[in-house]
Amino acid sequence: MRILAFFVLALFLAIPSPAADLDHADLTVTTAAGQTYHFDVEVARTAQQQERGLMFRKSMPADAGMAFPYDRDTTATFWMKNCYIPLDMLFVANGGRISHIVADAKAVGDKPVGPEDYYPSGGPIRLVVELNAGTAAKLGIHVGDKVTMTEAK
Repeated sequence: MRILAFFVLALFLAIPSPAADLDHADLTVTTAAGQTYHFDVEVARTAQQQERGLMFRKSMPADAGMAFPYDRDTTATFWMKNCYIPLDMLFVANGGRISHIVADAKAVGDKPVGPEDYYPSGGPIRLVVELNAGTAAKLGIHVGDKVTMTEAK
């Protein structure tokens, strides 16, 4: 029994965490009022990373988030499948201006995803940023505010 417990523990420790393969970046939002806010974001670059996003996470620090960059203008639809954290989604157009905000997207968890759990970009974008729900309202982040991202080295 002790050997079985050891192997189960070893297997558990060998499984990489969801964020183990993600790069980090400093993301800055500068509001029209001149306020500047910094977030440590995980960067989901690959299709696999972007599909997983923040799935299965139970919490996220207040100054953290996830960024989904695109190398060309695209439209995107985000879902809340297997998401346990309610989120704000900032859709950022080419040039770094926020073009659309989804505030307080509800966490679905492991329930079936319905049409109300999908959030379209509303137009061409280059970046999507997910933050904890309520962050945009609390900080006064609005459409038109500037977003810049500096890659960690």
